[in-house]
Amino acid sequence: MTGPFDTIVVGAGSAGCVLANRLSEKPDRRVLLLEAGPRDTNPWIHVPLGYGKLFARTDVNWAYDSEPEPALNGRRVFTPRGKVLGGSSSINGLVYIRGQREDFDGWGIKGWDFESLAPYFARSALKVSALPRHELCDAFIDSAAALGVPRNDDFNGPSQEGTGYYRATTFKGRRSSAATAYLRPAEKRPNLTIEVDSLVTRILFEGKRAVGVECKGRAFKAKEILLCAGAFNSPQLLQLSGVGPRALLERHGIPLVHESPQVGEDLQDHFYARTFWRCRRKITLNDDMASLWRQAAIGLQYLLARKGPLTVAAGHAAAFVCTRPGSRRPDAQIYFINFSSARRGGVLHAHSGFTCAVSQLQVESRGSVHIRSSEATEPPAIRYNYLATENDRRVMVEGLKMARRICTTAPLSEYVEAEFQPGTGVKSEEAWLAYCREYGETVFHPTSTCRMGTVVDERLRVKGVDGLRVIDASIMPAVPSGNINAAVIAVAEKAADLIREDA
Repeated sequence: MTGPFDTIVVGAGSAGCVLANRLSEKPDRRVLLLEAGPRDTNPWIHVPLGYGKLFARTDVNWAYDSEPEPALNGRRVFTPRGKVLGGSSSINGLVYIRGQREDFDGWGIKGWDFESLAPYFARSALKVSALPRHELCDAFIDSAAALGVPRNDDFNGPSQEGTGYYRATTFKGRRSSAATAYLRPAEKRPNLTIEVDSLVTRILFEGKRAVGVECKGRAFKAKEILLCAGAFNSPQLLQLSGVGPRALLERHGIPLVHESPQVGEDLQDHFYARTFWRCRRKITLNDDMASLWRQAAIGLQYLLARKGPLTVAAGHAAAFVCTRPGSRRPDAQIYFINFSSARRGGVLHAHSGFTCAVSQLQVESRGSVHIRSSEATEPPAIRYNYLATENDRRVMVEGLKMARRICTTAPLSEYVEAEFQPGTGVKSEEAWLAYCREYGETVFHPTSTCRMGTVVDERLRVKGVDGLRVIDASIMPAVPSGNINAAVIAVAEKAADLIREDA
């Protein structure tokens, strides 16, 4: 075996980068960070709008597909996840949302309520900046306000409800990922070793104690293993290593270390559907990219001043709304961006256009993540099980109706030439739901496959074994309201304190 290390961190995504930094602050703690993907040298990683160039890049993206989804007419859902230093924080849409107080209070786990997590949100080293204003975004906000949605200058403030501009993980026109915020300041420490292109294939056990990992045919030994591979790969690696549902492991010939039936169960994610609108004026990014002169101007603006369209995130403006009268908190998130494309990361529409999209916030539907074989290189079987409850279906339909009302209310309506998709023929609840089933997809917020309370305890230790913790989005009992990267960072910051306390 190679080592010993004090700590091995499996996965250099958002959580893994935080832990590598915080735990290596103590000079006598030897930390090994293993990442399946490469270093974050692809230039598009660091250009905020460059996320669109990374959807299909399998060198930095796991680029999974789900199993056929029963509620989505049997369609498979394309599922990008980061496979690079920084993980999904290096390829995501950069939107920074902490979530609602009720999300964390609702987990019902001591030490993980909102007040307990607030200091860790504040501790985050990610840089967060306001996005540049745009004429169409201003019109969207004004139209939402005209319909009674309160204006909100900070969705991470006292209340999430309202309409305004997103904040994004950018700094001076560059992406602020977990790699740039946490690894760069730490990577030259002599007690931190970072290995890229290093897929961990198994956790090694002696009895019921984790003692190391297998990687590239070598064994690395440590006092404690921290599994930070994300909501898909953390349960996959546990199952491959003999921790999981007995029947699943037996089916693939994997010796049982500890029976943990909920490993890979309870997957939650925010479902997402887009609507597209033709714009009367040639002021959208579609128009910019249709002109070589405008493209050149945008490139120069970014290179010389780090400003302009290339600094924008996957969402520009937003509205967090209540879809039912008397609701105590927002249950739908409406995204607005000043461009449109048939496929995310694909070619923009040839016409002037913008996008208004919806995802539900407090999800009820739950799916699963299961290994397909005993080989770590085989992608796991992802089953989202979207739209499994009446509430999830209702919120999506009502949210899409609200998005249409905003787009057809002045002043935004004055920019609309036509509703491009789904079109005015979609009016009834049944038609809207059919649209969701035909075109809905993930908005990249998977959680809950190694939940606190079932798979791990409140200190994130895997129940039934020793020397092993899971620290990433998979431990969240339920998906928070909104984009989840901020919450993952907070979870990892708190986990670093727990580990130091237990040392």
